[in-house]
Amino acid sequence: MTFLAYLFLVLYIISLTCIGIYCLFQFHLFFVYLFRKETKDIPKDKPETHVLPHVTIQLPIFNEKYVASRLIDNITSLDYPKDKLTILVLDDSIDDTLEISRKKVEEYRNKGFDITLLHRTDRSGYKAGALKESMPYVLSEFVAIFDADFLPEKDFLKKTIPHFADKRIGVVQTRWEHINQNHSLLTEMQAMQLNVHFTVEQKGRYRGDYLLQFNGTAGVWRVKTIEDAGGWEADTLTEDLDLSYRAQLKGWKIKYLEEVGSPAELPPDIYGLKSQQFRWMKGGAENAKKLLSGIWASSLSIPKKIHATSHLMASSVFIAVLCLGLSSVPLIFLKAYIQMPYNFLQLFLLSFASIVVLYFSANVIFLRKEKNIVWQLFKFVVIFPVFMSLSMAMAFHNSVAVWQGWIGKKSAFIRTPKYGITRQSIQTNALSYFKKSFNGINIGETMLAIYFVLALVFGIQQGVYDFLILHGMLALGYLSLMMYAVKARWFR
Repeated sequence: MTFLAYLFLVLYIISLTCIGIYCLFQFHLFFVYLFRKETKDIPKDKPETHVLPHVTIQLPIFNEKYVASRLIDNITSLDYPKDKLTILVLDDSIDDTLEISRKKVEEYRNKGFDITLLHRTDRSGYKAGALKESMPYVLSEFVAIFDADFLPEKDFLKKTIPHFADKRIGVVQTRWEHINQNHSLLTEMQAMQLNVHFTVEQKGRYRGDYLLQFNGTAGVWRVKTIEDAGGWEADTLTEDLDLSYRAQLKGWKIKYLEEVGSPAELPPDIYGLKSQQFRWMKGGAENAKKLLSGIWASSLSIPKKIHATSHLMASSVFIAVLCLGLSSVPLIFLKAYIQMPYNFLQLFLLSFASIVVLYFSANVIFLRKEKNIVWQLFKFVVIFPVFMSLSMAMAFHNSVAVWQGWIGKKSAFIRTPKYGITRQSIQTNALSYFKKSFNGINIGETMLAIYFVLALVFGIQQGVYDFLILHGMLALGYLSLMMYAVKARWFR
């Protein structure tokens, strides 16, 4: 029993160390975000119309019947000269979306827009394949990309294109905003996480001159950069991260504009969120496997290499979270066999505290939208514990994705469908895109919910309170996932 006790203890300590290192890098980006400022590289004056370059806009779409029409309407309303704008609707849909796109393209072509529908019957390469195969139609110097749920502001191009005056800039990325954040607790929690990424993480990496990423949408590429980096490749599920890193390894810079927001729709249901998370987590692992050797063989500085490694390995932290939870339960019963102080096992609370500071700053201070600070604080206090619990419980689902990425198991690109939900229209349309049957992941999460509920009970019975907060959060998180799955399955 002593051997087992120390075996679980070592696993717990290793997991805790990995999480601590992840939090340390996050906090370093937070420090850089706060105290390192970048220089302004372009004049504040708006460019004259006659000097604006020609821009192509790519709109990759697949089965997005609820938002395709809205997207095309929005893009054609951009404040940019019509004669300097080409719109490519890359619609690979196999449902009603294709006919919607055809009608919209015809409507705007009759109004004088240079707009074309490109439809592939072979969806090879998924989104990356659509972008790559449409490149021969891109005759401009710059190309902007928007996913189906994005609604860029009218002055988007006039705010982004001038930054390419710096010839080193290959990409300009903008910050995502959320048009349906107030739809539900689930969308509020997603916004909370994304706000950290689009403030502390993206801007922190930019100010620290570390490698950062194009987020797949709401950004503009210099076409020469795409060509120089080798073009779009479909061997990972996050082709945007892949091309971003290959471009930066070629010497190109990514300009991140935190001050320019691009509104988009958050997944309103748990299946949409999980499909998105699976793609991001697995793609992150695939890119780590693909790119890390090249990064360490490059001429980048050591700090850049270390931060790039941390960035690409970030999704793997979910394996550490899963192992931390699993190994902590046996320690309740094996405490008597460990001849050393137990208090240090609560060090996970230190990592938790650093994350609290990070998320509070990003959501309450940096991006505060509410005029009533008391209401904003109340929302954070109520939502954040649930968010952390759900994030920790996503460790099982995300660990499966990361593991598949590391071992090279291939899977289809499952896009995250949207339903046309805005601040003004918060009713969810019929969620017809996902099968609502239980799968292996749902069963595993249900078993883990029972596991951590029992851990709470036994911990109290045994008088071992060291893991009470950890097990309470994990129990809440897995029970929440179970509730969402049941709700999606039986309550439509």
